[in-house]
Amino acid sequence: MTEAVEYDVVVLGAGPTGENVADRVRAAGLSAAVVESELVGGECSYWACMPSKALLRPAIARADARRTPGLRAAAEAPLDTDAVLAHRDEYASHWKDDGQVAWLDTTGARLYRGQGRLHGPRTVVVDGPESEHHVLTARHAVAVCTGSRAVLPELPGLAGARAWTSREATSAKAVPGRLAVVGGGVVGVEMATAWQALGSRVTLLVRGDGLLPRMEPFVGEIVAESLAEAGADIRFDTSVTAVERPAGAGPVTLVLDSGERVEADEVLFATGRAPRTEDIGLSTVGLEPGSWLSVDDTCRVEGSDWLYGVGDVNHRALLTHQGKYQARIAAAAIVARAQGVPLLETDRWGAHSATADHAAVPQVVFTDPEAAAVGLSLAEAEAAGHHVRAVDYDLASVAGASLYLDGYRGRARIIVDLDRSILLGATFIGPGVGELLHSATVAIVGEIPIDRLWHAVPSYPTISEVWLRLLETYRQG
Repeated sequence: MTEAVEYDVVVLGAGPTGENVADRVRAAGLSAAVVESELVGGECSYWACMPSKALLRPAIARADARRTPGLRAAAEAPLDTDAVLAHRDEYASHWKDDGQVAWLDTTGARLYRGQGRLHGPRTVVVDGPESEHHVLTARHAVAVCTGSRAVLPELPGLAGARAWTSREATSAKAVPGRLAVVGGGVVGVEMATAWQALGSRVTLLVRGDGLLPRMEPFVGEIVAESLAEAGADIRFDTSVTAVERPAGAGPVTLVLDSGERVEADEVLFATGRAPRTEDIGLSTVGLEPGSWLSVDDTCRVEGSDWLYGVGDVNHRALLTHQGKYQARIAAAAIVARAQGVPLLETDRWGAHSATADHAAVPQVVFTDPEAAAVGLSLAEAEAAGHHVRAVDYDLASVAGASLYLDGYRGRARIIVDLDRSILLGATFIGPGVGELLHSATVAIVGEIPIDRLWHAVPSYPTISEVWLRLLETYRQG
């Protein structure tokens, strides 16, 4: 069966980004179709944010309890693995998308299941699950919101070794006795934290000399210390040169560049991501299949007046909340253009410009302890030519932190633009610091002068009192 239908907007991908594009354009009165080849709700709902945080929360809660008077003894028992995995399954909706489909239906967007591909300008063809063939034409815009996928390196023996990627790591049905994790970025350290807490003996193999290399160096140092104290074996400056797993069953052996061999029951490769654009027909509109999409601040693909790349596919910030933010920007721009409303695309405060992608991307890493950062690191600020000063403070010296947990360990840093007396970045590491991050984000996005921040009084005794201590330290310097 072949069906040809015209919509104002066609969205490829029904993850959080695509859902938000469709919701926003529909709310403005435009018609919309959404095409999804897997589960409505996307990577975040089933294989990333939701299941990973469901795995991590019990691990973090137990770690905190072990440092809380009156709870230490009760927290020494092993985690209830079955309960943790069942909790994870619930938050992944048991890998069924009925609830997400029901929500999408409330927006009025039409869902097409199947593989969607561009077929020339403003046209998307969809091959459905029951041999149906749909030809969708977009009056105003096609938004590519297909996200990203995990990348496995080209190593001898890896293809048949049944290695884990982030998907298997967040959906595994049993705890491996020994887990090797290759990669020291966010996925690597979060999954090392979760599975170590659930009973795995974790070996973390890192090619560089530190963890979380995109954050301030002290963050990786503290996370590494904590993982090692929990029992993880961390090896820096180490590369895997081959993988051995005969017939894809039994233990897996990793051959290292030193010649050493590491045996594990499972291996997770957390070594980067690539855009899911290899099979969506980019060549029919003059773009390279499998490439990241280069976009302007409205998320419109450069050189096009109808094609948008929103979320991970544009490689600006591979985070769910940033994808949803971009979706709001892109949808507003699509609607404005459809209605003939002039866009002030150079207005950095406008509703049609994704300025947060450049200056204020917030991220929390849910390790023990938590790490949280927004804006520029010291190295990034200096590389960009800013005249800056880094101001550090020991979080353990804050009254609210010492009350929060015994033996609290953490650190805070702000990056001050000395020419403009505003913040360009902030980084925190320590238990509970994820909830500090939005105040830093507001300060950076709003370009609030340091002199005004002095009058934002933190409550006592809370961890947020670190803001006062940071500003005092800055004034004393």
